[in-house]
Amino acid sequence: MNIYLCKMTKSLLRQFFQGFSNDPDLFSDMSRFTEYIYHEADVDAYWERQQQLGRVHLAVMLEREPIGEIILKDIDSGKGTLSIHMKNDAVKNRGYGTQAEILALDYAFQDLKLQTVFADAIHKNIRSQHVLEKVGFRETHCNDQFVYYRCDKDSWTGCRERNSSQTQIKDSLSSDI
Repeated sequence: MNIYLCKMTKSLLRQFFQGFSNDPDLFSDMSRFTEYIYHEADVDAYWERQQQLGRVHLAVMLEREPIGEIILKDIDSGKGTLSIHMKNDAVKNRGYGTQAEILALDYAFQDLKLQTVFADAIHKNIRSQHVLEKVGFRETHCNDQFVYYRCDKDSWTGCRERNSSQTQIKDSLSSDI
């Protein structure tokens, strides 16, 4: 599996959201669930918000196609929060998200020099909880809606050795894409 991360661009974000599907497991209140409909203006507005917030926005790439996005946000004093979204069911349950999270943690700890990365998952999103725990996150607490996780650089080192893979991280895509 040739999964890698690269810096998200507006063009990649547009490609990611074309064919995107909302995941019902991300809605604790199903009355708020709607099918996703692509609108380029909405994607561009989302892109601008991410830029204004100064987040680290990465594309999860399979070969030359963006199949997910990872955002590292709330970066401060050696800590940050990881968020991941996969494009649709066609790319879920194949290990791509797991590999992407491993790469993101490696990037957060090695390149961004973070000491702690947080994450959360909606209670009913068992798949996300499983992946977080598999890559080295440990549950810290929960409330009515979310389960909260933490991964520290010290504990990540051991997990990374156990989960070594042949994936790679790239700073950017080649110009021919």
